[in-house]
Amino acid sequence: MPELKTRWDIFCTVVDNFGDIGVTWRLARQLVAEHAVVVRLWVDDLRAFERLCPEIDVNAPQQWQQGVEVCHWPTEWQPVDAADVVIAAFACQLPGVYMDAMVEREKPPLWLNLDYLSAEDWVIGCHGLPSVKYKSVQKYFFFPGFHKGTGGLLRESGLLERRRQFQQSPEAQREFLQGLGIDRAPAARLISLFAYENTGLASWLDTLSSDSTPTHLLVPEGRILGDVERWLGVSGLVAGALHVRDALTVQVLPFVRQDQYDHLLWCCDFNAVRGEDSFVRAQWAGRPMLWHIYQQEEDVHLEKLEAFIALYTKGLSAAASEAISGLWRAWNAGEDMADQWLVTRKYWPELEKHAEAWCLEQALQADLAVALVQFYVNWI
Repeated sequence: MPELKTRWDIFCTVVDNFGDIGVTWRLARQLVAEHAVVVRLWVDDLRAFERLCPEIDVNAPQQWQQGVEVCHWPTEWQPVDAADVVIAAFACQLPGVYMDAMVEREKPPLWLNLDYLSAEDWVIGCHGLPSVKYKSVQKYFFFPGFHKGTGGLLRESGLLERRRQFQQSPEAQREFLQGLGIDRAPAARLISLFAYENTGLASWLDTLSSDSTPTHLLVPEGRILGDVERWLGVSGLVAGALHVRDALTVQVLPFVRQDQYDHLLWCCDFNAVRGEDSFVRAQWAGRPMLWHIYQQEEDVHLEKLEAFIALYTKGLSAAASEAISGLWRAWNAGEDMADQWLVTRKYWPELEKHAEAWCLEQALQADLAVALVQFYVNWI
């Protein structure tokens, strides 16, 4: 891949707390670190960004973080020169003045709509196609995805090797967990829980607490904490809180930066994740997982859920496929989790092998950053 001294602008409006900024921040850093491009990341909510990057100055209109020029996207846009590549993340609407600046360039920029991740078949046919046009500037669809013919998934160079080394080192895992104040309960299964509000949680926690195998549940600060509080019968849970009920230890963790979250996923035996960014990172962890998909109007999200389940469960035995599929459907419907969890437990060894095989299979594809750069190379 040739070095490209090109300028890229990535625009992000923070809609779902951390998902949108999580993806664009990870992408911006990788483009700078691995592809020698200059990136400006335009973000409308720097306070949400601060949770992922505590060094951010939320009052600064422009600053440099980890090689990325981070710019506050103001309500009143001030004119700037348009970049060579312009990415509107998740169909956000660019400022009108900026779109005019794209038109004014001698050579129009490559304008991409980086869409949401989906396993639906139609994504393959739409990836890379022209979208709308603004005067002389053409926009193109760019879809991350799991199939060949899509943009792939975000994956930094060497990620899986770093993960392998970490998971093979009990000492490295112990040191990392201790750094977060975690003293793993003896012989306990380690589970991470990062999810939206879910009425099915209480039944799952009931099942874990009455299990013959102890569970240490790690809950990063987030929207699911209210449901955890109701189950525990307490209020005001904050990072550091630790509660034990029978076989279940519940521990609240601080919201951690992205690289630390990767290590948390790598430490755990099972990861419950949400949205898009943590969903992809759980797949790179190579461990069994549970996905809480972002809810959309008219239950459109359920079609996306079923598309991924159909793809992910290929290669599993019929019984294991039915078990993990049932668990995911119950979780996303907010239904009782008890029976589905107990059934899933029966196929644990098979699900562990499958999670690693799925991870390696996805790693055969070009990662999203490489795919974006290659698209630009082909376009010019």
